[in-house]
Amino acid sequence: MFDSRHVRVFAEVVRTGSYTAAARNLGYTQPAISQQMKALERAVGTPLFTRVGRRLRLTEAGEVLSSHAEGILGAMSAAQEQMTAIARLRSGHVRVAAFPSASATLVPPTTARVMAEHPGIRIELLEAEPPDSLDMLMRGECDISLAFGYEGTPEPPEELVEFPLLDDPLLVLLPADHPLTERPAVELGALADERWIAGCRRCRGHFAQACRAVGFTPDIAFTTDDNLAVQSLVAAGVGVALMPEMVLSFLRHPGVTGRPVTPMGRRRISAYTLPSHQRIPAARLMLGALRQTAGTADAAHRRGGDAERGTSERPRSERSGARSAPRALDL
Repeated sequence: MFDSRHVRVFAEVVRTGSYTAAARNLGYTQPAISQQMKALERAVGTPLFTRVGRRLRLTEAGEVLSSHAEGILGAMSAAQEQMTAIARLRSGHVRVAAFPSASATLVPPTTARVMAEHPGIRIELLEAEPPDSLDMLMRGECDISLAFGYEGTPEPPEELVEFPLLDDPLLVLLPADHPLTERPAVELGALADERWIAGCRRCRGHFAQACRAVGFTPDIAFTTDDNLAVQSLVAAGVGVALMPEMVLSFLRHPGVTGRPVTPMGRRRISAYTLPSHQRIPAARLMLGALRQTAGTADAAHRRGGDAERGTSERPRSERSGARSAPRALDL
């Protein structure tokens, strides 16, 4: 392997025909040019020039290197331009894995903001529920993961850095004519005798645990992860369901009514990335834009106005009290 700077000097020596002329054009001394050419010859293991009288002549190896020098320098220049564009956010690629309701609410305005300010940035959206989206991040299949968690649910891997975004209240969906719609809020225990529509077994763990905590096992009559199907079933009067308020902000059946339910509380929504990804300009830009989106008045309304949004990213271990992790960057 040889130093690319030496190749640049070599090309100038070939172009001008002498060390002295190359030194003058490049702003070096003639001995400095001579030393660099000797270093290049040591690196390639063979002489590149011979001297005929006062003139330089390329050896066979020199001819080979000369035939490639322009291509080498052109490729290096192109690479430098591309890397500069990435560093200055004129181009770049960031992959975001998000669960469906985040894809419908947080991602679109965030993407619009980034594209308006940096049209060369390409954003790739991948849809995945946690913990699958976090596993994708750990495997390097995405750069940022949007995920949610409930109190008492397992913490994401401590190697990840968390950027808290917002808290999303949980509502109970009732048919529009249900007697409990007259209440401003509903206690979970008051729903013990209802039939329920719930998600897959992995998705409803927090719900089942909360029901057990207030003394009943829910009668789950229907299982679906389709939010539109859930609302349609509730509207038809065949059961009730729990749904995050974020979903109702973009999809609401006219035949259902949502009410806050206690003690279900809310889910915590955060963006996660690997510590090293914080130094990637496009990923850093996207993380900052996500936090801007989460800080809008609409996000404050979804949070119910009583949950303070985190103002700085936190390594996993800071929240869990576990091992220390790299300190995150301020965005």
